[in-house]
Amino acid sequence: MTDETWLKSSIMAKRGLAKGHAGRRHELTIEKQGPFHYVYGPYTKPVLTIDPGDVVAVETEDAFGGVITSEKDSPTAKLKFPFLNPQCGPIAVNGIGKGDCLAVHILAVETRGAQPAGKTCIIPEFGGLVGTASTALLNPPLPERVRVMHVDKDGVRWSDKITLPYQPFIGTIGISPEIEAISSLQPDYHGGNMDLPDVAPGAILYFPVHVKGGFLYVGDCHAAQGDGELSGVAIEQRATVTMQIDVIKDWSFAWPRLETREFIMTIGSARPLEDAARIAYRELVRWMSADYGFDEIDAYMLLSQAGRMRLGNMVDPKYTMGASILKKYLTS
Repeated sequence: MTDETWLKSSIMAKRGLAKGHAGRRHELTIEKQGPFHYVYGPYTKPVLTIDPGDVVAVETEDAFGGVITSEKDSPTAKLKFPFLNPQCGPIAVNGIGKGDCLAVHILAVETRGAQPAGKTCIIPEFGGLVGTASTALLNPPLPERVRVMHVDKDGVRWSDKITLPYQPFIGTIGISPEIEAISSLQPDYHGGNMDLPDVAPGAILYFPVHVKGGFLYVGDCHAAQGDGELSGVAIEQRATVTMQIDVIKDWSFAWPRLETREFIMTIGSARPLEDAARIAYRELVRWMSADYGFDEIDAYMLLSQAGRMRLGNMVDPKYTMGASILKKYLTS
């Protein structure tokens, strides 16, 4: 669980309808969810409708749909592309519409299910250092390999000699586009499969809303992941995600934003990778200008010295980058 003491100073608490106060608690279990979704879009009914400030605990399935259970499994035989990254939701929020902002405070991402709870693998023609459908090469695919491991709050037991820190986060989360139906494997302006480790307990995500109700989707949780998700697969896990959800009226922007105790971040997704970085930094310049009193050129110059860039993924149909600046530089 996250330390929530900083929430009172957050944008969500200052501008949200619920002012940071938690409302009713809802449970969205696997049974209540029913069929998962593999696209983000407005063409389905919400499985749950809540009020601003309400807290929702969602049981998510892993990115493989739970079919990878053993190191003897074949990803090619078990996985059915494009039915990967099953998403829970959509969750609708009362009183929200196009032009508003959906704020999501991530309270917890907790491993659930039997051990070994963590799975990762090599999928042929998928990853950052191999030929793919988008990067066509003559080289033969890498051999399949599956690794399963024990995961708990004390760490991810990679081997007898290596234990990775348990750093859970949400790999895929976002809201409905206005008209498109976008694969849950792809990140874009709606959020989606960003695979950004900063989307973790303690963070608040801000999404520009395109449809009445917002329609929030979530799934694909990770127990750990390095920058870039190099092989295309993190430590995938089933999880229970707990979120406090609020509405900020008449606050709209182009791409997802993120806030923590220490920094603000803007998130861009595109190919090539430098275009994702450009989107993220451009949006951060505009945010600093609109809400923190910076001249755009001055913000641009300051970010050249104090900006930080986080690589979410370099393997999905579009790549994701997060540009951030420490809050201490935003005070006048």
